[in-house]
Amino acid sequence: MTLRSALGAITAQEDLNFLLTNRIPRRALTLFMGWFSKLELPVVREVSIGLWKLFSDVDLSDAKQSRFASLHDAFTRELRPGARPIAQDADVLCSPSDAIVGAWGTVDRGNLYQAKGFPYRLQDLLVDPQLVAQHEGGRYVTLRLTAGMYHRFHAPQELSVQRVTYMSGDTWNVNPIALARVEQLFCRNERAVIQTTLAGSGEAVTIVPVAAILVASLRLHFLDVRLHLRYRGPNRMDCSAHLARGQEMGWFEHGSTIILFVPPGYSLCPGIQTGTQVRMGQALLRRSD
Repeated sequence: MTLRSALGAITAQEDLNFLLTNRIPRRALTLFMGWFSKLELPVVREVSIGLWKLFSDVDLSDAKQSRFASLHDAFTRELRPGARPIAQDADVLCSPSDAIVGAWGTVDRGNLYQAKGFPYRLQDLLVDPQLVAQHEGGRYVTLRLTAGMYHRFHAPQELSVQRVTYMSGDTWNVNPIALARVEQLFCRNERAVIQTTLAGSGEAVTIVPVAAILVASLRLHFLDVRLHLRYRGPNRMDCSAHLARGQEMGWFEHGSTIILFVPPGYSLCPGIQTGTQVRMGQALLRRSD
């Protein structure tokens, strides 16, 4: 096979992937999957989990329980105690989730990137002009959760949560193929903007979980509502919650993306770069000044 034909085959595969995961009734399919995954019928459960394992790199050995009532129960599994060591260095922010590191950089004049050559405006993602101004010149890192990963997310350091802003939206796939083709993708999808301050330093850190196809719906321990595609408000919720480093914040119903915004002066920890797979609790960002 020539290089040209090989590249053509790869492009065709990417086109097919994009077609199958995006040019479909995404919202309807996501709502259906939310219903189907919760069915507690033994046959449905076993077949669904079996197919999930077949097509995804799933490891359930670190789960708190060994048996699951449904596919949804397995997707949203808790970890057994001690399954993820939490980095304790005071100058380090831990990864809030298991993930693959995506785009990383500095917010420059209100712009950042979802993929190379695909910028988007921070205003369109966060909506709040004051919050946008607060993060100008700061750093951001995108963390992508794949289908087989642990789907809960945790506090990257001891912090307090002040506000959650929820935005219902679309459910585009957030894999690299879609990120390189759909402009402003993160700004289109369902998401929650979680505003926090770090204990001690008082630095502002914003955590943005972004949902995607088949995975819409978020649960946060410090809110008494489930955020999902049919939720109609209020979309801005003040709260007062204190979380310890590594404490569970909430979960995706299946998985997606987390974008973490931190002040200037942070850099990726040694050995971590775009494409690196990290685990919840692993040292991710270090204050470098």
